[in-house]
Amino acid sequence: MLYQPWPWYVAGPLIAILMALLILMGKRFGMSSNLETFCSIGGAGKFTDYFKVDIKSKRWNLLVVLGSVIGGFLGAHWLSPNPTVDISPKTVTKLQELGFDSAGKAYLPTELFSLESLSDPKVWIILLIAGFLVGFGTRYAGGCTSGHAISGLSNLQRPSLIAVIGFFIGGLIMVHLLFPLIFGS
Repeated sequence: MLYQPWPWYVAGPLIAILMALLILMGKRFGMSSNLETFCSIGGAGKFTDYFKVDIKSKRWNLLVVLGSVIGGFLGAHWLSPNPTVDISPKTVTKLQELGFDSAGKAYLPTELFSLESLSDPKVWIILLIAGFLVGFGTRYAGGCTSGHAISGLSNLQRPSLIAVIGFFIGGLIMVHLLFPLIFGS
């Protein structure tokens, strides 16, 4: 059971139970709030009041990050009998046409996320702009995709519904319009 993806009827109820427990405890789930906590730990509160937060009350969420890292490592190295990424062959073909030969073979495209790729200035520009846009978008939307889609929708928050719809529209625009422009030859 551990060596294959869990079906929706197992994973879905587990997420629902976790969200119900968090709601009952008065906690909100989201990964981007951990970035705020990391900045606060690093002393960003000395420069802007936004980062003057009670770090102790957010320690539990830092454990979520630690669990995600450990779980991802264990899943990738010991619980995955096949190290290839199981995505559509049509998607693999399209990505390979755009120069991503690692498509379907690696979790992250080595053309962007390997040490060798960091010698290419285009990769640096793409990663810096993407990082800025993700950080700005997360702050502007008041949370990340996991926070809005899982926690916000569980709490029936209208702003989260609007944010999730925006995430999907933005993802479609990126994949179908911008991605081919940026990486096409």
